[in-house]
Amino acid sequence: MNPVNDRGLSRAERQKMPVALDVAVEVAKANGVCVRPILLRRLDTHTGQSEDVNVPCGSTREAVCPPCARRNQQLRKAQCREGWHLEAEPVTDPDPATENQRWLIEFRADVQAKRDAAEREGTAEEVADWDAAIQAIDEEIRAAGMRGTLSGRAAPRRSRSTRRRQDAPDLPRRAMRPTTLGRTFTGTEGKVFRPSLFITLTLPSYGRIRSGQGVPVNPATYDYARAARDALHFSKLVDRFVQNLRRVAGYDVQYFATVEPQKRLAPHLHMAIRGTMPRAEVKAIAAATYHQVWWPAADEVRFEGEHLPVWAPRADLSEGQSYPDGQSGDYLDPDTGEVLPTWHEALDRLDQDETAEPLHVIRFGDQVDAQGVLAGTPDADQCIRYLSKYLTKSLGESLDADDPARRDHVARLVEALRYEPCSPACPNWLRYGVQPKGAKPGMTPGRCRGKAHKPEHLGYVGRRVLVSRKWSNKTLAEHKRDRRTWALEALGLSEEATDPHRYVWKPVPASDADTPSLALRLLRMVAERQRWRATLLALDARADGQQIPAVEMREAA
Repeated sequence: MNPVNDRGLSRAERQKMPVALDVAVEVAKANGVCVRPILLRRLDTHTGQSEDVNVPCGSTREAVCPPCARRNQQLRKAQCREGWHLEAEPVTDPDPATENQRWLIEFRADVQAKRDAAEREGTAEEVADWDAAIQAIDEEIRAAGMRGTLSGRAAPRRSRSTRRRQDAPDLPRRAMRPTTLGRTFTGTEGKVFRPSLFITLTLPSYGRIRSGQGVPVNPATYDYARAARDALHFSKLVDRFVQNLRRVAGYDVQYFATVEPQKRLAPHLHMAIRGTMPRAEVKAIAAATYHQVWWPAADEVRFEGEHLPVWAPRADLSEGQSYPDGQSGDYLDPDTGEVLPTWHEALDRLDQDETAEPLHVIRFGDQVDAQGVLAGTPDADQCIRYLSKYLTKSLGESLDADDPARRDHVARLVEALRYEPCSPACPNWLRYGVQPKGAKPGMTPGRCRGKAHKPEHLGYVGRRVLVSRKWSNKTLAEHKRDRRTWALEALGLSEEATDPHRYVWKPVPASDADTPSLALRLLRMVAERQRWRATLLALDARADGQQIPAVEMREAA
């Protein structure tokens, strides 16, 4: 067939013709091929041959790369399904120490003793030499396959009274049982059931919302400041909820949770919990859970506009020395020349003030939903789909940009987040007369680069997926490895041919003249994917009895 001759076509008619690269991208998406592949050069250390390989970008956002996002979503579904209704305790005992590991610890103890003796009787130079030796040994200890550290905490942790607030109800505390499975129930016919829970938690109201639209009835009275602070510290509140949940339940509760935005833009939590407990107790735990933010006051604006603190360098110290807070200068009041309190000084003042109140107290709202779920039921599958529904989208992607009311709602929340301190190192602290932690020159309030201030994150700075350590007894990388092993066996590929230690990978520079175009790379990847899919479709019957469904395995390939 002869190619289309567009010389006789008008410009408008040519503009209607699809672009070949765009069509290639659509075909790649339809075949589950990454549309933003990274080109790497792979050197086979056994044969000495090298070839260029297209590696998927691995994005978790559908707006960036839909195939990679869907593949990661399927991986999270498999992780949630495998760990939710375990019937046996996950094995978490560490491996016994090897002879080499024990020798390293003994050697480290001997060097530590010599370092302590030098600190008592020697010179500063001698102590520094022993510290360098200890650092080198610690690196060898980590390389030998041991986790943790022997040096302890570098700086003492600030602690406050753990006495509960008077306005928070007390919770019962049960003796902990060494289990992660929860209770079982025996039916009338002797069948044993091990139910679990699906919990949804939301934040409180900040003002009346139009039903079904998610926008305030009166934006002028809507508490955007509180909504911004609640979003910033929501992850800490979730941590407190898990702590309280385990204390009341009396066993090591394991969970798989995801954070999503509501229509009103507030984050809320969906949590799958292994084991069950009365719904009344779950609601009582949510009502009694709170998190106090003990930060300096950030309600009175001291500097704004052109009236901002100025940077002044500190006096240089001798070689090898540095200031305890790590700063090379300080911010001064532009009018009086007074040095603003550093972050640690501001916290010291807060600790010394017996009448001080926390900057913010965050709690859950009244809407708490807890549903019992049994393994292998349609309800369990529906909950897993619901947990992973929004994992391929950012928190701000669900916003309706065509609705003026929602655009105004988003703009007001983003403006409230603009000057709200998101962390101890946020430049916004200068607005309230406090130097950020680790202050450096060039900081300006309202220009923090933290993701909390970006519209796509809506103030939430935590992880979107929260998984407890004993959920499925595997890390996400191990789940991915299981899927990879299944796909390799189905395709008839050996582990030796795909051994990662056999190859050396290097990036291919963009200036390389032999680098193929993106369209050509996509065409090759589509052809390879179609060959893999044909093989997997022929082996679907063999995959029916496997732990991971064949549909997900085709995505993993």
